[in-house]
Amino acid sequence: MSAGRSGPIGVGVIGLGFMGQTHLRCYHAARAAGYANRLVAVCDSSAERRTGQVEATGNIATGEGAAFDPGLVRAYAEPAEILADPEVELVSICTPTDFHADLAIAALEAGKHVLVEKPVAVRSADVQHVADAARASDRLCMPGMCIRFWPAWEWLREQVVAGTFGKVRSATFHRLASPPGWSSQFYTDDSRTGGALVDLHIHDADFVRWVFGDPKSVVSAGSPGHLTTIYRYGSDGPGHVVAEGGWDHTPGFEFRMRYVVLFERATADFDLGRNPQLLIARDGEREAVELDSITGYDGEIRHLLHAIATGQRELNATIDDAVAVARLLEAERESLQVGRKVEFKSPG
Repeated sequence: MSAGRSGPIGVGVIGLGFMGQTHLRCYHAARAAGYANRLVAVCDSSAERRTGQVEATGNIATGEGAAFDPGLVRAYAEPAEILADPEVELVSICTPTDFHADLAIAALEAGKHVLVEKPVAVRSADVQHVADAARASDRLCMPGMCIRFWPAWEWLREQVVAGTFGKVRSATFHRLASPPGWSSQFYTDDSRTGGALVDLHIHDADFVRWVFGDPKSVVSAGSPGHLTTIYRYGSDGPGHVVAEGGWDHTPGFEFRMRYVVLFERATADFDLGRNPQLLIARDGEREAVELDSITGYDGEIRHLLHAIATGQRELNATIDDAVAVARLLEAERESLQVGRKVEFKSPG
């Protein structure tokens, strides 16, 4: 892949459900922010969605403007058609999980850059197949690990890495929801989604790895639909790292995304449903932390567009990261099943 390029990047989106519509909005917003891209084509099995009039729902509001003009954007019914379109350079794969791996491999083999939604697959072996295909390609393949690009979470990692407030003593993460009200037939099938363990809790498991590295062991309690995991580190890591994730709350329960991180000299407290969302407590005072207003979905798409445009090879979320977190989730599932601590060996 050459370093740098001119002209907008041709984009294709496969799957026009909630996440596909979110990606459409993010590409539109990225273009307005100066990240040159052009929506060339979309693909969905639904003829109604292919008309360009789409309506999304989900846990987090992601803005408006998902509709597209079918007079300007080619709409395909079959993935093979969009992958054969020579003007499509970057493909967002936003289908149900069980199609992700095969489509990502096919897109890489067709010479496309790929943004594949999380989870890449329920099984780590299937994610590994995508990683192998990415290694054999000269294209970029990035998993949609959006939490790494969420401003409050980027801020947290920066403070941990820089040691701004000293070492971390405790970190707790909560991601709780009622059952997804969209694509209910898909989300009620754990064999396709992996349950909340794989589809929802993955965000916090990935963030724990990204910030603190691989744990030495995990202890999980609950079920794949609602679990709590303790990540255990040696003397060189935090003594208390816990993440709770579940989507079994009563319908009407407001989505909760929160972290509380205790440093040696401060406590960081983020709550998606509060204004201000991020507070830092230190020296007897609390102060709000100003955050960028974009979402993690915006951040990940802008990061990948920038990488393609500049010829950058290093990504802030890699397909190898997706393999590692899939294996971590498998260790957590094993701990749920056997009811005890499970050792975790890094795939590296």
